[in-house]
Amino acid sequence: MPAQDADRTEPRKTMDVQLIVVLFLVLAAEFVNGWTDAPNAIATVVSTRVVSPRIAVILAVLLNIVGALAGTSVAYTIGKGIVNSSAINLGTIAAAQVAIVVWSSIAARFGIPTSESHALVAGLAGAGLAVAGPDVLVWSGWQKVIIGLFYSSLLGFAGAWVIGKAIQFFFGKGPPSASRRAFNRLQLFSAAFVAFNHGMNDGQKFIGVFALALSLGGILPVFRIPLWVILLCSVTMGIGTSVGGWRIIRMLGQKMVHIESWQGFGAEFAASSTILAASLSGIPLSTTHTITTSLMGVTAARRLSIVRWRHSREIAIAWLVTFPVCGAIAFVCSVLFQRLIGK
Repeated sequence: MPAQDADRTEPRKTMDVQLIVVLFLVLAAEFVNGWTDAPNAIATVVSTRVVSPRIAVILAVLLNIVGALAGTSVAYTIGKGIVNSSAINLGTIAAAQVAIVVWSSIAARFGIPTSESHALVAGLAGAGLAVAGPDVLVWSGWQKVIIGLFYSSLLGFAGAWVIGKAIQFFFGKGPPSASRRAFNRLQLFSAAFVAFNHGMNDGQKFIGVFALALSLGGILPVFRIPLWVILLCSVTMGIGTSVGGWRIIRMLGQKMVHIESWQGFGAEFAASSTILAASLSGIPLSTTHTITTSLMGVTAARRLSIVRWRHSREIAIAWLVTFPVCGAIAFVCSVLFQRLIGK
């Protein structure tokens, strides 16, 4: 091989190795997303004993995959709307994924349901800032992130509170056994709705990052979302869900609140409706936020003192520190990766 051709081949091989590593890290983050975040979709239906944990996990896995296949609006927001893709490289993508895996794994160890959405956008921002400074941030995409915070926090709580009050008003005087049977059936459908919408919003986020990495690595000439990327990422998330997450289920369904099937239905319906509205608008919101605040809202509709606020504060603190912690980890990793690869 002529020396000139060898000089061209070496950078290509280096790029290929970097791309493989980055894609592996994205799938690792997607796996963690299924492991630590997707259990939120089945926490209530398990805690109310409507279905067994095994059946609930199967339900979550299948419907998360179907939801991830249902659209790409959120994937495009994450892939092109958070940081300017022309100003970042594979090293910044890798740094963001490392931040997600590290932070989410630590939180899962203590059964704290973190937000992979916040971890992802914070990681991308921190890694991008290390490379190109504040100009790398895309304000239109961050507006959607801020709107997502409003959706998940206020709409989730308020919607569940209204639904909880309505259920008490219309069904509170009926025979308890008949109401329980009816809401046991309804909760199965509402839990399925949550799992589907989790895949439609949260599952798509890492699909967008995976496609961005392919574009940066030269595999895709332009940023787009191939079907095989959707399938690979959604199945990876499903496998992560099947691995477990029972500590998170216990935190949401048993420690933070004690719920009955009618409350589980109300929380799930409010949360899934909020997530669906955000997904159709391409707004990346935290499904963890939405489901947790909905649980608090439907429980508060019965009586505020029932909510175990100490555990709620623990979760809220974890949410607040996710942005700075993941941003900082990604920033440091991005600096190290740039020095390592010489860019």
